[in-house]
This record gives sequence, C-alpha cells and structure tokens, in this order.
Amino acid sequence: MTAGARQGGLRVVVVGGGITGLLTAIGCVLAGHRVVVLDRGPVPNPAATSFDQHRALRALVVGDPAATRRGADLHHRWRALDALLCDHLPGACLYRRVGVLTALPPSEVDDALATAAAARLPVRVADPHRYPLVGFPAGARAVLEPHAGTLLADRVLHAAARWLRHHPQAGLRPGRDVVAVDADRGRARLADGTCETGDVVLVAAGPWSPSLVSLPVTVHRQTMVYLRPPAGLARAWAAMPTAGGIGADGRGWLLPSVAGTLLKISTDAARREVASLSAPDDGTNWAERVLAAGIVSEVDEYDVARVRHCHYATTAGGETGFVRAGPALWARAASGGDGFRTAVRAADAIVAELAGHPVRAAA
Repeated sequence: MTAGARQGGLRVVVVGGGITGLLTAIGCVLAGHRVVVLDRGPVPNPAATSFDQHRALRALVVGDPAATRRGADLHHRWRALDALLCDHLPGACLYRRVGVLTALPPSEVDDALATAAAARLPVRVADPHRYPLVGFPAGARAVLEPHAGTLLADRVLHAAARWLRHHPQAGLRPGRDVVAVDADRGRARLADGTCETGDVVLVAAGPWSPSLVSLPVTVHRQTMVYLRPPAGLARAWAAMPTAGGIGADGRGWLLPSVAGTLLKISTDAARREVASLSAPDDGTNWAERVLAAGIVSEVDEYDVARVRHCHYATTAGGETGFVRAGPALWARAASGGDGFRTAVRAADAIVAELAGHPVRAAA
C-alpha cells in the first residue's frame, strides 16, 4: 500500500479511456486511490488509438540488451495483468503467446543472438522457408521469440473497463468532453461548463493530449489493411507468429488472425507525419502501397475486409511515460503500437510517483 493509500488515498482524475488511462486507473485503484475516468466517447472508446484487434508484444531490440530486458519484463507484467482482468473468465486469455518472428539480414543474426543472451531472453534462429505464407526480404534469416506474441487489444480495453466498472473506488464517466485542465489545482473543465476536481489530473489522451497540455509531440498517420485469408489457410494463419522486418524492403509487419481476428498487415513505408489529426492526405493510395509491399505471399487471393488510417503520437526524445506538466498534472501523449505495450510500465511509474504526492485537506 502506498503512503497516499494509508492517508485515505488521492482522488485521481484520468482524462482518456484508452489503454493508458484504463491501466493507470487500475493501478491507482490497487494502490488505494479513488479514480474517475473521463472520456468524450464511450469507455472504452472505439475512436481511441489503442482500440484495435491486436498489438504485438515483443522484447528483442538488436544491439540493446538493456532495452531487451525491459521488453522481457513487459511479458511478465502483461501476464500478471491478464490474470487480474480475467480471473473470473476462465480461458479468456488476453495475451496470446504465439511468438514473434523478426526477419534480419544474415549479418545481424549473431548480434541478435548475443543481445538475447545478454538479456537472458529465449530466442532461436528460424528457417524462413517454414513460413511460406509470409513474404521475407531476399536472403533474410529470422529470429523467433517463442514467448512473445499478441495482445488482443480491444478485448484488453473491454476487460479493463469491466474491472473498473465493478470496483467501488473507480468511476467511469463516458460522454465527458474535457476542454481544459488546471495544472495547479487538479481540475478538468468539461465542455458543458462543469468541472471534475481531484488531487491530481492525469491526461492520457494520446495524440489529442497537446490540445490540453503543452507537449512537444509528433503526430503520425499509419495505414493498416485487414485481410480475410482463404478458407484453406485460416488454420495456418491462426497458428502463425507475429512477424516484423518482412516484405520486399524489410519494413513490413503482420499480426496473425489469432483468436478469430483478421490478419493485419502494414509497413513503415505507409507511416507519414501529419501536421494535425485532421490534416488531409496527399492522395496516395496507401492501402494499395501496403498490399504491394510483399508482406503476404499471393496477397491477391485474400479478401480486404477493412482499411484503417490511424494516428499515434511520439514525444521528443522517445519518452513513453508520463511527464509532469504542473504541481497537480501529469500527461502521457505516447500512443500507438509501442505505446500500447508500454502502457503498463507507464501506469506502474505514475502510481509510484503518486505515492509521495500530498493529499489536499479539502479532498
């Protein structure tokens, strides 16, 4: 129990019902705080950057054992969170450890193995020919993380919201559009003129965060294509690892159709920086570019079920946690794929930070 919890706990106002907001709310409740989650839409919000079928959870960062160890720690945190959220739903596993393949030039394989060994991460060299459905760069080899895999993202969000909805220390407030925050007094002002006040406000609104907090962020737009495999390949895709570094240029990635999801593909070549969330595209047919990237063999045999243009934000220096923006205000703008997998770490860190935060006399 934190120091705050021994004093009766803080009142924490969380702005944003995506993965960061919900996991942070859970962490705060477990630490003994009272939490209210505000979102302009439903909770969870299908418009959130974190709302999607699935996200990859991998650890290996070639050449960086420290980052690889941090990634491996995330496996343990997500398994613990999975157990917490699904303790009353037998068999409803949210983290499917189907493995992650990373395609590499032959010259980088030894470095990858050395990195994994230094981080004590189990990996093995895999033969790309064993995965004929995946398009690998010419001459590439592959490294498999057998204990990595796929987070069922939208199911995680629904499970987190359900957990909070049934906890007496938490309140979910959908349809509350926050238009301003007070960094000094822990106050969130709503579009209807009312205010929600707490000891602290945590802004976790992803690429929308800069409209409330002065944060230097870069907004990216990414196109993802969702495919329905031919009936004869459905079982093979359901057992396939997540894969990265694939496609003709080694910039593509895919998440398999695990647990009834669609096969999702994209490429870093379809990522572009945009001035704002509403900025128009340049007329490029990004879906066609993704399909032509060589990520999936014989892609013309697949049905395109959906195309999604999503947004995510990165911060200066690659910061993925909460940053303090005032005496009673913290914010996290990091979002997207990496923002999803590291959300549990960001939540842990802010809960530890709040342990030393004073409780106001009026709270």
